[in-house]
Formats: sequence, structure tokens, C-alpha cells
Amino acid sequence: MKNSYLLNFVLVIGLLLVQGNISAQISGIYAMDSVTNLPVSFASLESGDFVRTSDENGFIELSNLPQDKKVFALRCFGYKTKAVQIAMFDLNQLPHIYLQPKVFSVEEIVVEGKGSREIFSPISNFDLQLRPLTNAQDVLRMVPGLFIGQHAGGGKAEQIFLRGFDIDHGTDVNITVDGMPVNMVSHAHGQGYADLHFVIPEMIDRVDFNKGPYFADKGNFTTAGFVEFKTKDYLDKNFVKLEGGQYNTFRAVTGINLLPRKGESRNQNLFFAGEAYYSDNFFDSPQDFNRFNGTLKYHGKLNKSNNLTATITGFSSKWLASGQIPNRAVERGQIGFFGAIDDTEGGSTSRYNANLELLTQLKCGGSMRTQLFYTNYNFELYSNFTFFANDSINGDQIRQKENRNIVGYNSLFKKRLSLGKINSEITAGVQ
Repeated sequence: MKNSYLLNFVLVIGLLLVQGNISAQISGIYAMDSVTNLPVSFASLESGDFVRTSDENGFIELSNLPQDKKVFALRCFGYKTKAVQIAMFDLNQLPHIYLQPKVFSVEEIVVEGKGSREIFSPISNFDLQLRPLTNAQDVLRMVPGLFIGQHAGGGKAEQIFLRGFDIDHGTDVNITVDGMPVNMVSHAHGQGYADLHFVIPEMIDRVDFNKGPYFADKGNFTTAGFVEFKTKDYLDKNFVKLEGGQYNTFRAVTGINLLPRKGESRNQNLFFAGEAYYSDNFFDSPQDFNRFNGTLKYHGKLNKSNNLTATITGFSSKWLASGQIPNRAVERGQIGFFGAIDDTEGGSTSRYNANLELLTQLKCGGSMRTQLFYTNYNFELYSNFTFFANDSINGDQIRQKENRNIVGYNSLFKKRLSLGKINSEITAGVQ
């Protein structure tokens, strides 16, 4: 096993050394929003069977560009398609191509059966705006075939069901946020416990997903599938949102740009986002559920080929739970349907993250993503599953407690290859 780790490490280092000896210049363009000057991710540069897609920085790598193609179409949902003549640009200068926003139309969606095209299945920012969201767990409902259910208070991670699997709280689905694992190994409440409440839903940019146990790079929780959250690198504008509802439910969210925009440049961006939530919920005993979230994120272009992202997040939550109840207590009129045998169940949880990512466009035409992250996680849950069966005076509560620190490193090398008329991609990494 140690030899396999060493082999992966040597492979990545070897690839880096090889690319360092190649003198070719980086070749590509950036797809940008003409109104906000922000990068446009998942924009497609197309001509016939040739398709290249932009990354989160709007970069479209153009090595091995077919010489017989003169005009390309740059398209993305929510933008007007733009004809691009690549020959007009000096690709070594990495020019910016601006797309004009327009009203999105369902008629734009065309499904084609060409195997040569890249296939993506993201939940985009446009999808997230179509329905109200109060926490990041709600976003999981948008994954086809995935269902969630809340129990024992709003602070616990939801129960997940996917493709016939009862995944409990995350045992068989791999969930990440900006490359950081959400699933907890050997968790006190269940293997793979995945609590997404530390993510502010308004800060989610897109969600990538796929189903099936066919993705070795996603890790050992990928039995039924994986879900990857990507948060925003930019705020197009400052905002404040106040919400209220039944059962003393209140929610406040804000997002503030901390770096002033210099002219048309958005090469450096720093913003703060915060969320406060409170609800008594509809149970007879108030849940007194409160949640606080904070995010500070920097995203900037260090030079022509390097983009740095640094994120700090903080989350804490407390709640009381009206847990499971026996039917006989309801039938006898001892409690109502929304009552509780033990209304002192509940718990608290907190999570603090520091995440550093460097994305480098290599001279060989490939890219290298390097990530280092740290997580401090705390969890305490009180449950009563016996309804005072063993101790009718003091109760039979159990406590499940976690206090852990996690340090992680990810690196991923990608490069497109053309073998005659066959297009392929090589991927190598270390986790």
C-alpha cells in the first residue's frame, strides 16, 4: 500500500518536472460576462465535433486547436451566442471574450447523442434561483433521484436516500464543498455523517453530481454517487436579505464586497457573507433552533497563469429536539401528534474551515490544482430511544460527542491529449 502512494506521488512530481522543461506558451481565452466583468464558467467553445468548456475562472484551454476550423461559437445558457474567429487573437496573451447576458429560454436546451461531446450535469446558479432555499441541505433535493428527510431537530444532518439506498446521514454518498470533505469518517452518530449546514445557500455557485460507484477519485463513500458543491468566487453586488415566517422563524443573510472595484478589473476579489437563523418549529415544545454562519473569501489572479483562492468559514448551531414518539402515547391522548416524551433531546455542533487553493495553467497546456485545508469540528447530540423504559425518573438519554481536527491535501493534474483523431485527457493526483 505504501508503494502505491509513493508511485502516485512520483508520477505527479514527474509530470511537473516534464512540464517545466517545455517552452511552449499557455494558449487559451477567457469567457467573461460583459455586464459584471465576472468569469463565465461552463461556457462552450464549439465548432463541429470540437468542444472546449471554460473552468470556474472562465478559462478555455486551446492547445491542439484544429487548423481547419475558422469560426467558433462561444455559447452558454443565459448568454447570447457569440461567433469567435480565433485567428484574430494572440492566444499567448490570453484574451478576454465578452458574452452578453440575456433572458434564459428553455428552448435553448438541446440534447444531442454525439459521443464526442463533453457531458456535464451541474446544478447551476440559475437552477438555485428557481426555488426558495433556507439551508444547503435543501439543495440536495435538486439532485435527480435524491431525497432527504429531517428528524430530531433542524440541527442534525438530514437523512439521505438515493437510488434505493438508505444512505443514513451520508454513508454511501460522497459530499464535498470546494474540495473539502463533508463526510466524517467513524463519526459518533454514524459512518459518513455529512452536515452541510455550514454552507450559506446564497453562496453556492453550482453543484456537480453523478451516480454510481464508478469514480475512484471521489473516495470510499461513493457507493451510490457523489455531490460536489462549489461556492462563489465573486459577488456581483452587495445584498441584504431578511425573511420571516410561522413559529417564530427568522432568517437574515448578507453579502458584502470588501475590495473596491478598480475600473473594469475584477482580478482581485474579497467578500464577507453572514447568516443568522432562528426557529421554534411546529412541535408542541419549542426547538429554540439557532444557526450562525460566516464566510470570508478571497479570489485573485496572481499572474497570467496562477489563480489563488483562500476561504475561512465559521458555523455554530444549537437546538432542542422533539424526537420519535410511541403511537400508543398519541392514541391514549397522553401527548399530541407533535408532542414529545422527552423534549430535552437536542444538541449542538460547530465547524470552522480554512481552505487554500491554487489553480495553475501549465506551459504544457495542462492545469494543476493544489489544495490545503484545515477543519475544526465539534458535535454533541442527546437522544432518548427508550422513552424512559429503564429509568422512569431520570430518563435514558445517551450522548454522542465529537471533537476533531482534520488536515488535508489535494493535488490534481489534467492535460488534454490528441492521438490522431482521438481526443483524450490524462488525470493524475494525490489526496
